[in-house]
Amino acid sequence: MAMEETKLRQELKEMRLTQHKPKQSEPSHEVGLAAIAITFNARLRSSDMPLHMQEHALRYTRSLVGDPSPSSSKPRHNPTQLARALKKEFDSVYGPAWHCVMGKSFGSYVTHTVGGFVYFSIDSLFVLLFKTEVHLVTQPPPTTLPK
Repeated sequence: MAMEETKLRQELKEMRLTQHKPKQSEPSHEVGLAAIAITFNARLRSSDMPLHMQEHALRYTRSLVGDPSPSSSKPRHNPTQLARALKKEFDSVYGPAWHCVMGKSFGSYVTHTVGGFVYFSIDSLFVLLFKTEVHLVTQPPPTTLPK
């Protein structure tokens, strides 16, 4: 039994390595995203989002926040205005129902669509960006009167 379990684990390990092996001719997208994060003074905290969308979120947020150097003359914006701008950007590019929370301190517990969640920080600003589904309400819910 132990031999079968060891063999099964080895086969699963080999399958995972084969599935996640990057192409030899292309640089790894994860390495590119890590380089961008370092350049932008960003830290990815949690994500369920394709890499190109994560990169878009980092690049767009950095453009909104501005230069990370303290000598930057660009004024700091209100986190609510920044969240609104990032939300509108993702709504226009990836479709409606994006939500964004930004600030230095907040708690959250959200439900999101698959592939539509990223949580990161840039400088000391934390960003939570997620997508939900929109359903058209065709009838009002039935009402019951208290007895």
